Amino acid sequence: MSRRFTPALMASALLMAGLVGCSTDARTNEGWQAPAEPPPAATPAPQVPAGTAPERAFAVGVRQLKLDRDGRALPVTLWYPAAGEAGGAVKRSAAAASGRFPVVMFSHGLGGRPDDYATLLTRWAAAGFVVAAPTFPHTSKGGDGNVLDVLNQPADVSYALDQVLALDGKAGDPLRGRLDGDRVAAAGHSAGGVTTIGLFTASRDERLDAGVVFAGTALGVGTAFAGASAPQLFVHGELDEVVEYAAGKAAYDKVPWPKAMLSLPKGDHGRALLSDGATLRVVSDTSVEFLRWSLYGDAEAKKRIPTDATRGGIATFDDHL
Repeated sequence: MSRRFTPALMASALLMAGLVGCSTDARTNEGWQAPAEPPPAATPAPQVPAGTAPERAFAVGVRQLKLDRDGRALPVTLWYPAAGEAGGAVKRSAAAASGRFPVVMFSHGLGGRPDDYATLLTRWAAAGFVVAAPTFPHTSKGGDGNVLDVLNQPADVSYALDQVLALDGKAGDPLRGRLDGDRVAAAGHSAGGVTTIGLFTASRDERLDAGVVFAGTALGVGTAFAGASAPQLFVHGELDEVVEYAAGKAAYDKVPWPKAMLSLPKGDHGRALLSDGATLRVVSDTSVEFLRWSLYGDAEAKKRIPTDATRGGIATFDDHL
């Protein structure tokens, strides 16, 4: 789980970082400007054309990429639809399934690693998505815990996305011809949620068609949501002891595009994301249908989102999709 830090510490650290500079890279304050108020809503629909998501579940493969951005080591874990029967163990370096699959960039929380979220992320891969999750140099387990470096992470994610998409045309790579670079989302938890919001605000990556924010806040990256319409799904526990629910809701309220918020009345900062259980199943099913709609353009998946979100009375759902 993410390393514990108080809301006051996170707020002061990120706001201080915002004053130091967070235009595209917090290592320099040259040309930095405070985030402006969000622009009016753009088009009220996903950027992707209408389509149909895969109906069958896939086997899941996993592999590692060793990346480096200007001296910032960024190993990336890739989970992807694999050839073979669904439901078995995740296979390392398995052959990819046939087809072209959307890409989801996932950012871990402070003191975490991509593998912490494997239960959720492998479900996304089994549903027909390639999930790419960088391990950040300072905020991951074993790093120095420098929360200010969160403001460098949107640029890390964009760089990692460049390298992942390049695999689609790389001769001999198992994912050659399997990546759909026109259907891309970003997602993240806690500090990774801040990273994800930043990719739609101060460090907008125009390749992104949708976002999923788990227990995130806009502190340090602002709420100047920019660019083409990109639907957003927020997920937040109302008993969150690290990032207050009100902070996540405030960021959600500023989103000018189609959006929804899955609220967990008994949820904390995210333990339910890290182990299987009824809450994770609701979060998983809701986020899968959201990604099927926002990346595959599947209208039937959109209709299923409210049902999945409210199943079992575990969550409430604010729906503006």
